[in-house]
Amino acid sequence: MAKDKPTHPAPDHPALARNAADRTGIRRLLAIMAALRDPQSGCPWDIEQDFASIAPYTIEEAHEVADAIVREAWDELSGELGDLLLQVVFHAQMAEEAGMFDFADVVASISDKMIDRHPHIFGDESRDKSAAQQIRDWEAIKARERAAKAEKGVLDGVALGLPALTRAVKLQNRAARVGFDWPGPAEVLDKIVEETRELAEARESADHAHLTEEFGDLMFVMANLARHLEIDPEEALRLANAKFTRRFRSIEAALAAQGRRPEDSDLAEMDALWNEAKAAERA
Repeated sequence: MAKDKPTHPAPDHPALARNAADRTGIRRLLAIMAALRDPQSGCPWDIEQDFASIAPYTIEEAHEVADAIVREAWDELSGELGDLLLQVVFHAQMAEEAGMFDFADVVASISDKMIDRHPHIFGDESRDKSAAQQIRDWEAIKARERAAKAEKGVLDGVALGLPALTRAVKLQNRAARVGFDWPGPAEVLDKIVEETRELAEARESADHAHLTEEFGDLMFVMANLARHLEIDPEEALRLANAKFTRRFRSIEAALAAQGRRPEDSDLAEMDALWNEAKAAERA
């Protein structure tokens, strides 16, 4: 869209926002955000925000959608998806104010992309292909898109804002496509032993920056092992977090039955209760 501000009268955003008859329409949500961002009558907090300040909320809302799915909290999912949609609308509103693009451009962009990336559905290509072939075709299309953006490096275009473990896997996948990869899990396990030894050596020094670097190296190789084992490291860690939470709550419940709290216990007792919870899960 052009960067010049439109000359036609602005819509009555508050009136649209209060239109309960249009409660499911996207126009109402767009009007709500426009009203919140109105320089004269909007919400002071919303007016002060910019792309950088809102980005962490966008990431947080995406994680909350994933959390609802993992917990199978289907009654919460629509609300969480709404929170995530609000983030898209927020960014689009700020972009429109800056004369960059608007929500319609966002919708048009993703619609065009989906059509372009599915020529076997919307074009002349045969639909008779395996899922694996579709993945290869998808990657070829994305490679052409990156070339059109002048992204010439193998690692260009891997988003900096991704969770670190996810980005590590994506970087490694890109490198693997051009042959820069370990032959299999055995070699990665050997590398983990090496990196663990280097981390132990770094621990003996007083150089915290070096210790952080070695810890990062170990995490990066762990992500590589997950990739070779076809495990999503983010999902694996989420499951480990959930297991820890579940078992620690069992410790709290056992102590509460005695009228006590964790701070009234000691490590030996809590470790024994942990093992009881672990055994109960496996029974």
